[in-house]
Amino acid sequence: MATTLKNTVLTEQLSNTLTEQFRLVRKHTESICKNLHPEDLQLQASDFASPAKWHLAHTSWFFETFLLKPYFAGYNEFNETYNFFFNSYYESVGKRNPRPNRGLMSRPYATEVFSYRKYVDEHMVILLSGEQFDDAGFTMLFELGLQHEQQHQELLLTDIKYALSLNPLFPAVYDLHENRIEDHIEFFEAHSHDNAWISFEEGIYEIGASGSAFSFDNEHPRHKSFLASYSVRKNLVTNREFLEFMNSGGYSNFNYWHADARPWINENEISSPLYWTKKENEWFHYTLNGLTPLNLDAPVTHISFYEAFAFAEWFGMRLLTEQEWEIASTKLNWGTRWEWTSSAYLPYPGFEHAAGALGEYNGKFMVNQMVLRGASLATPASHSRPTYRNFFNPPLRWQFTGIRLARKHGTINT
Repeated sequence: MATTLKNTVLTEQLSNTLTEQFRLVRKHTESICKNLHPEDLQLQASDFASPAKWHLAHTSWFFETFLLKPYFAGYNEFNETYNFFFNSYYESVGKRNPRPNRGLMSRPYATEVFSYRKYVDEHMVILLSGEQFDDAGFTMLFELGLQHEQQHQELLLTDIKYALSLNPLFPAVYDLHENRIEDHIEFFEAHSHDNAWISFEEGIYEIGASGSAFSFDNEHPRHKSFLASYSVRKNLVTNREFLEFMNSGGYSNFNYWHADARPWINENEISSPLYWTKKENEWFHYTLNGLTPLNLDAPVTHISFYEAFAFAEWFGMRLLTEQEWEIASTKLNWGTRWEWTSSAYLPYPGFEHAAGALGEYNGKFMVNQMVLRGASLATPASHSRPTYRNFFNPPLRWQFTGIRLARKHGTINT
């Protein structure tokens, strides 16, 4: 009897903890959209971005599809057509609306999407009050659902910013001085001028996630990697430094660029980082607080892999590999910008993707992408860790991306 009572108490405590985690994550997603109007929620400014309305629905679809349907006895879908509208890329789950068409769907309305979120939330709370979390599969899926929603919280901010940046009114959506928002969008902190270098000895190091804390499948398995000796600069590249690159003709000098980058520059008339604009000889950039004078001492952001590589070449340096970055991370201040690496996004030795739909989560994207490490000011604090492998195509720059320099191999350390 005593053992049963003890287990019941522990079960209730765990249930309350999971429910609170769930509510906090879901609430934060909606808080990001607090200042948006229905017209804002519908915007899809590019194929690589999605409407805010879609993010709100897709994260609910994830919990409905992977937790409520298999674990909630007698669960009734909110709307059976939503699987088509809000499935992202899980082909094993069924047909889906093509990504470029997401912004064309004015229906379901935004009000219906919020009703959908409420419906899913209510059923998830009921589900979490049971004992399903004794099932290891359920616990894994629940944690994945939270991490997945946190990914979309960052995408929400960057997609909203990109869409609104195309409005000539340069609308301000958030007050950067409000504490509830400040940790989740860019603010232009004073940047240290300490450009010291940190050196690491040649050796065999262990790379990848370990332990019981959550990690994605692409962070596994933990494995050994040989690294030559290298040095990394303590601070990120600043706007001031990147402006020097621009003023020296960096964008027009083919010697600094990959061959694939030249057509991209010419076709898109690229001559500065995304969101920069010059008015009366002064540089501004668009932020979620509207058009703001450029802080020259803040880390440069919203740049592509092409631009990060070219800047490093111009500077006489290089980008870190993702293995070098992970080992160096213990001695670096990171987390304000996603940092481009020179590593292609490929599976770790021994990587195996999961069976079924969740096997499509990361493994299918291991081609034509580059790895970014760290986190950004838009990344939820509980969603960042040194083994996290973010990845994007080389031309993309709507995320909060930046540059950290390493010395070229063979360079004398000074």
